[in-house]
Amino acid sequence: MRRREFIGMVGGAAAWPIAARAQQQGDRVRRIGALMPIDENDPVAKTWLSVFTQTLADLGWTDGRNMRIDLRWAGGDSNRIRALAQELVGLQPDIILTVGMGATLALQRETRTIPIVFAYVSDPVASGIVARLDRPSGNITGFATNEASLLAGKWLELLSEIAPGLKRAAIMFNPDAATASLDVPSFEAAARSLKVMPITAPVRSDGEIETAIVALGREPGGGLVVMSDAVTFVHRAPIIVAAARNNVPAVYSAPFFARDGGLLSYRFDPLDIWRRAAAYVDRILRDARPADLPVQFPTKFEMVVNLKTARALGLAVPASILLRADEVIE
Repeated sequence: MRRREFIGMVGGAAAWPIAARAQQQGDRVRRIGALMPIDENDPVAKTWLSVFTQTLADLGWTDGRNMRIDLRWAGGDSNRIRALAQELVGLQPDIILTVGMGATLALQRETRTIPIVFAYVSDPVASGIVARLDRPSGNITGFATNEASLLAGKWLELLSEIAPGLKRAAIMFNPDAATASLDVPSFEAAARSLKVMPITAPVRSDGEIETAIVALGREPGGGLVVMSDAVTFVHRAPIIVAAARNNVPAVYSAPFFARDGGLLSYRFDPLDIWRRAAAYVDRILRDARPADLPVQFPTKFEMVVNLKTARALGLAVPASILLRADEVIE
């Protein structure tokens, strides 16, 4: 047998599983819509999308071959979300991926037939997105967080541990976010249980961020918990800079804050959510019904500590935190 023929046979054998799956899926190119409330140029957003598309590729779906993705980015502007939802539904995709409660609710208003997979929705039952967690019963399923009710106490505990003189703590969030009504009460209850005075800091702009953090830093004993929503995501650099300049220790509800210079973060692993969301998209494209796929919760959590920021704030990070940290930035 000639070497060229042998190589051709081996190459064909290696490609056969993917080719077979493509034939099973049919020749039609599947269309995936995606509604992202954040900025398309943000490096974190690019990483999330890369993990999602790579996972789809591993499952046999390649952009430009047997599927295409139609992306819509709101850039942190909640006023644009409804128009983008209408635009995506008008394209009649086979499935839509959405991020956050606001974007998911906007899509729910536009379609009750196109399958939707959501990520990062705090309480999908209370918000009316799904009827039940185990059997969503409609055209929507995905990955919930319920993070404020479960993690508010954890964030404040970590804040008081890394800043022992904590007397007052503010929660910073986008007041237009659909999750605000769920996040704030849980935070306030956790603060009272820890004998810390709770403060609300709703923000929509760099100016409001600066004002809230300056007020918090006027007296010692202030601390900050920053929620992860479209506004804080887009404006995370001003938040981190203002906290450092005003000597305010802050705990963040997403790891990219700490990697960008924030003091400490604790939350579920976002990349794990994107991989699992891609797996749900794959199952639905292969004819599974969203109603039969249970809403799932995070299974992997991570803590990131930035020692450089801690030193700049004059804080000594206790060993109890360092031993629990998944990532320590020197």
